Amino acid sequence: MAKVTFTAAGDAFVTRRLPKDGYEGFEAMQSFIQSHDVAFLNLESTFHDREGIPNHASGGTWAMSDPRTLDDMKTYGFNLFNTANNHSGDYGQSGVLATIRNLKERDMIFSGTGKDLGDASKPCYLETKSARIALISCSSSFDPSFRAGAQSADLPGRPGLNSLRFDTCYHVDQAHFDMVKELAAATKVNAKKERSVKIGYAVPPAEGTFSFGTYNFKLDDHCWIESTPNKQDMARIEAEIREARLQADIVLVSFHGHESDTEVANVPAMFLETFSRNCIDAGADVVIGHGPHELRGIEQYKDGLIFYSIGNYIFQTETVEYQPWDAYINKKMPLDTKVGAYMNERSAGGTRGYGTMPEIWNAIMPSWTMEDGKLTEVKLYTVDLHMEKSRAQKGLPELSYSEKWLNYLAELSKPYGTEIEIRDGVGYVKLK
Repeated sequence: MAKVTFTAAGDAFVTRRLPKDGYEGFEAMQSFIQSHDVAFLNLESTFHDREGIPNHASGGTWAMSDPRTLDDMKTYGFNLFNTANNHSGDYGQSGVLATIRNLKERDMIFSGTGKDLGDASKPCYLETKSARIALISCSSSFDPSFRAGAQSADLPGRPGLNSLRFDTCYHVDQAHFDMVKELAAATKVNAKKERSVKIGYAVPPAEGTFSFGTYNFKLDDHCWIESTPNKQDMARIEAEIREARLQADIVLVSFHGHESDTEVANVPAMFLETFSRNCIDAGADVVIGHGPHELRGIEQYKDGLIFYSIGNYIFQTETVEYQPWDAYINKKMPLDTKVGAYMNERSAGGTRGYGTMPEIWNAIMPSWTMEDGKLTEVKLYTVDLHMEKSRAQKGLPELSYSEKWLNYLAELSKPYGTEIEIRDGVGYVKLK
């Protein structure tokens, strides 16, 4: 197998068409992307013209983009796409199917959503001059109604996304364990469960464990959070990786995961680390994470590479064209409120939320090379989405060559034993 070059970009929440003549920095960005054989992008929206029906829940904003923005993503040079994320089901099953139709009409290669669970779980394949590339995509961040369902002997499956569920257990010391039990007794939060145990319909908790509603606690000598991938979902995804390993030269896995076990978003939850390493063990070459809208560390695991989050790529959430009844009701706003006014109220005129967080508006695009199936080089390029611009202008990516953000990423990567050397505004991962 000859040399294959890759790049990847994170969350594209795109709500505006590209200007006809591009924008400042567009040509350099386009040239960079098109210089690679494989260019990955997470499509953080649904793509249709009001064909989907708004779901009762959304990924935060009900995301719907003009299908023609897909043409713009191709204009950049992207050729491999993830569609599994916390916005996949914003417009219900009809929105999922409309998005798939618009992608297929443009001959775009994607994975992560489908007409049923089997369709959403399977790899997609990109044919390049030197190698066949497989991509399996999933999301751990989603409303339960977004999950794809499998076909049964009698009924068709449910359109949706390839889910990565997880289980969480809160380990606490004796003092906090007693506090949880005392609070449960005071609030009667477990009354129904305790009644079922008393009459023999449910099994009492094991020694040293306790549930407060849906939260599970375990007695330990110190406090920490244990999260683990759902066994059923993990096994399904591993099976698809093994299949892709047989059918492709290089296997990529994409996950969309907001979750963290800490009070900060730049550290992934334990289950995302376990999941990513399991994917490498199953045969994946590179795992590409995105979701929290900011950077997370990079890990070299065995012969594979894991990007826990590469951040945003296009971020135009405030210029979305439509929002449903639910959005206005949730904010206790009149139903004749316009979208711009709704967004202004939500962000307090741009003084709170994502608009005030520089880490949201700076990201990376990794560039890596594989020869004969082995990683030979990994370079890191920074991207600026221009937080300082007006709502109508900010959110478009430009290569920035920022050593500040490369140093930030280097610090996030240190706990994984990853070293990043910075030269002339570009980061170089020291391969083991």
